[in-house]
Amino acid sequence: MNVVASRQFHMSQPTIDMWARLSGDHNPLHTDPEFARGSRFGGTIAHGHYSLAMIEDLLLAELGSRWLAGGVLRDVRFRAPVRPGRDYEIQLRPHEADLRVEIRDIVDGTLVVEGTAVVAGT
Repeated sequence: MNVVASRQFHMSQPTIDMWARLSGDHNPLHTDPEFARGSRFGGTIAHGHYSLAMIEDLLLAELGSRWLAGGVLRDVRFRAPVRPGRDYEIQLRPHEADLRVEIRDIVDGTLVVEGTAVVAGT
């Protein structure tokens, strides 16, 4: 399937810590490696809203005013955690009248976030 746009990003613990400060969400699952090692994830994970912000940033860059005019993300599913020390790729692909949005781990291809971007005027 054709890719309309894509962007790669590297997740790091300093980025997660910065997002915690910006958002006010200091859940130790995100910010305390020792605590998070004992969780079902086995280590810290990025905030879900960080992934959404990365998706929104790509949609805004690619669609500009069409996205700002009322575009929405729908049916977003967090399939796996976004982990520090890993590289990810966001892809926008045509899907019916909308765009399919996916974030995948670049190394092993794991789908971590998926959803649909409904663009205003479509």
